[in-house]
Amino acid sequence: MSEGRSCPLAYRYAPESLCREPTEVSEDVLYIVGGLYGNPFALDAIEQMALAEERQGRRVRLVFNGDFNWFNADDTLFQDINKRVLAHTASLGNVEYELANASAGAGCGCAYPEFVDQGVVERSNRIMEKLQGVAEQHPDIQEKLALLPRYQCLMFGGLKVLVLHGDPESLAGWGLAHESFSAANESALCGWLRDTGADVIACTHTCLPVLWSGEVENCARVVANNGSAGMGNLQADPRGLITRIGLSAPATEPVVAFEQRGVHISLLPVSFDVAAWLARFDELWPAGSDAAVSYRSRILNGTSLNPEQVVFPSGS
Repeated sequence: MSEGRSCPLAYRYAPESLCREPTEVSEDVLYIVGGLYGNPFALDAIEQMALAEERQGRRVRLVFNGDFNWFNADDTLFQDINKRVLAHTASLGNVEYELANASAGAGCGCAYPEFVDQGVVERSNRIMEKLQGVAEQHPDIQEKLALLPRYQCLMFGGLKVLVLHGDPESLAGWGLAHESFSAANESALCGWLRDTGADVIACTHTCLPVLWSGEVENCARVVANNGSAGMGNLQADPRGLITRIGLSAPATEPVVAFEQRGVHISLLPVSFDVAAWLARFDELWPAGSDAAVSYRSRILNGTSLNPEQVVFPSGS
């Protein structure tokens, strides 16, 4: 397979190995932040959201599950994003993996499926090359990224929460993409939930949001794909999304939400300063550049999805 579509062997793992030793979480709320994509204004907003929860007496843990780098192909911004993110709980996305230790022939490491246009693939490979050039100037950050895990399993509110980037077989897997749920690929999903033993899977990577609920082996389960924390996810809506898992309901109105055995699981909007980010983005990626062609319209306008299209109950 060509660069950008192949999946390196180092990205692979066995579903049954992912939740063997869960880590107990003492906080009251998890913010799972996937696909920040180097947007400092989204990170500002997420930090302010967490502070607002803490003022109300709820302790918040920020968990970054990959691709917190992407558009930050600038020396100062690259350092800032990584310093801030690595102060919290973090795991690898394919972007961080390829920045820390590039895989031969992987390109961006996105493992794009066939339905993604080849132009998108080629532009992503070139974005990665530019970002790798910045990362090479910071071996200290590369070393820290190389030490991050590929996935994490957390015990929260009595639920086993599997936090990963792609899907339960690969760091860059697309099995939990919106397109996979639209294709009713439920047999594979149920197999993964059974094999991992997870009550909740929180993922990102594939850029479009999903909130699925169903029952596997007589146990209610949830999958939450936040799409992107640093870009718009919905129609005419430039806000990012994060996955919030809490012992109480969020104060901010979620886009979509489920309650699972007393734990509230929601996709929460991130209202960042779009004008400020677009101005910075245009400095880094002017008109005609690879990132501008692939992403500027989405940053400004969001996607074609409505909130109702994000929810996939079992059997849909």
